[in-house]
Amino acid sequence: MRLDPSAILKEHELKHTKQRVRVLEEIALDTAAISQPELEKKLGKEIDRVTLYRILNIYEDKGILHRIMDMNGTANYAICSPSCTEDHHHDEHVHFNCTSCAKIYCLEVNAPKVKMPAGYTAKTINTTAYGICEKCNSSKVQ
Repeated sequence: MRLDPSAILKEHELKHTKQRVRVLEEIALDTAAISQPELEKKLGKEIDRVTLYRILNIYEDKGILHRIMDMNGTANYAICSPSCTEDHHHDEHVHFNCTSCAKIYCLEVNAPKVKMPAGYTAKTINTTAYGICEKCNSSKVQ
């Protein structure tokens, strides 16, 4: 999937800024989700912590990114599916957290359906599998 940051900003009626474009570009470079601290390191002095925090929140609110918590409780971010909107994230897929490299991957595997008891309304359901990712498994074979 080729990411066009300018088109995404326009589609979500967000002001086109260099910082907003850079955040999307950096997140799209890897197939794994990325944490705010990792983004801070990669972006260096281009974007300060507060601005980055605001951008990530806006992107999550607009349905551009979804947040996945890792095994240490750190928020990681991945590009949403095109069907995500400001009102509803359609990230009902399994996340895979590698216990070797600590990366988180969005898998194209549907999350199990959960029937909520009467009176409960689930806004989001996270399904995370823990184990060894493909890259770490292949590096052990060599």
